[in-house]
Amino acid sequence: MEFRKNDLVTLEIEDCGIDGEGIGKADGFTVFVKDAVIGDTVTAKIIKAKKNYGYGRLMEVLKPSPYRVELKCEFARQCGGCQLQALSYDQQLVFKTNKVKGHLERIGGFTDIPMEPIIGMDELFHYRNKAQFPVGRNKEGKIVTGFYAGRTHNIIENRDCALGVAENKEVLDRVIAHMEKYGIEPYNEATGKGLVRHVLIRYGYFTKEVMVCLILNGNKIPKEELLVKSLCEIPGMTSITINVNKKHSNVILGEEIRLLWGQEYITDRIGDISYQISPLSFYQVNPMQTQKLYAKALEYADLHGEETVWDLYCGIGTISLFLAQKAKFVRGVEIVPAAIENAKENAKLNGLENTEFFVGKAEEVLPREYKKNGVYADVIVVDPPRKGCDETLLETMIEMNPERIVYVSCDSATLARDLKYLCERGYELRKVCPVDQFGMTVHVETVVLLSHKKPDGHINVKVEFGKGEGKVPLDNIAKRAETYKPKE
Repeated sequence: MEFRKNDLVTLEIEDCGIDGEGIGKADGFTVFVKDAVIGDTVTAKIIKAKKNYGYGRLMEVLKPSPYRVELKCEFARQCGGCQLQALSYDQQLVFKTNKVKGHLERIGGFTDIPMEPIIGMDELFHYRNKAQFPVGRNKEGKIVTGFYAGRTHNIIENRDCALGVAENKEVLDRVIAHMEKYGIEPYNEATGKGLVRHVLIRYGYFTKEVMVCLILNGNKIPKEELLVKSLCEIPGMTSITINVNKKHSNVILGEEIRLLWGQEYITDRIGDISYQISPLSFYQVNPMQTQKLYAKALEYADLHGEETVWDLYCGIGTISLFLAQKAKFVRGVEIVPAAIENAKENAKLNGLENTEFFVGKAEEVLPREYKKNGVYADVIVVDPPRKGCDETLLETMIEMNPERIVYVSCDSATLARDLKYLCERGYELRKVCPVDQFGMTVHVETVVLLSHKKPDGHINVKVEFGKGEGKVPLDNIAKRAETYKPKE
């Protein structure tokens, strides 16, 4: 049977795609349905049809899956940020484990994968310590803030996200009230006019400190002293800044930061390490799980106090300082200059003197330091962005020949690609542990341990030392030992 756009189909959802969509079949025609859960029987409308498959919109759940749970947020389907909120949490963990395993098998070509059980979350909601809220006007002309609907720039009004902290709503209420009172226009992407683009809020999970950063299409907000006074009534308010972004683009943050009140940063902790976090800092959004993630990375690094470690894509030194507690020396690399300044300050803050930080691209800094300055590594830790590692960087890692590589990944597809490269050139996949950093979403972090491949077998060789035919002279042994003596 041929299916066309707007056809209604009844489906039993038998599988789940990598973006959390349900997958069912109608007369052999595969349909991907957002918001459907494995085990559901649903009615879906075909919104896009290809030859053998199509995409459907969920119209009705005829028979709910035993894994289906009630949505905590009324905007979940519109917003699209919580792709798995209708799925029970134990099944979310199954989905994420299978996602990592599937990518390693299909893209990496791995079999018999040494998977450890996924590390799940204890607190499933209100775990995010950072949120960026776009500001605009709705169809009725009212100033709104919330989140963009999936694959659009239409704002779904929501000041109280189920994944964010309670302080978010209090901040947004006061900012919007100030804008309405003094006639301050939100930014209009179509025209490039208007002032307030986004409101960035960061929260110290352990310190309870609050940061507010207003991203403006200008240098100043009217009556800013009155806005500061209002925001300072919120308990824990520590930092209020303006970020200037006059570019006509969808990039959220500009480079210029101006302090309105308080400090330019807030402080938070992961384990025993404290970090200063500025508006531009990269910092994991789920502190409770980050502690578990870094503990696993530290376990895999297996440090005993004598190792030299390179931490690539180090950000503000979050993993570097964690490693420095156990290593002899840690070098970190990050492309953002402000992040490196933060990393150096964070090292001082924690009294860690066995660190050094470099500004630049990891794929440029590491080869330079290795080939020109002869630096080496016993252990290399990488925590790249979603696109994974540059091949030049992977080549240098192979040349440096560290005993262990610990790869922390936020994208299991690029992880699988990079692991394949490394394991085809002398390394062995020893351990894989998924960590759920982002409950209710399809995203999953993964920590991987690689070490040198073990030999497939061994050969016994009988050697006689001394003088005479067939014997190895002892003075030759000393000469060869001097030749292969390790460099300082």
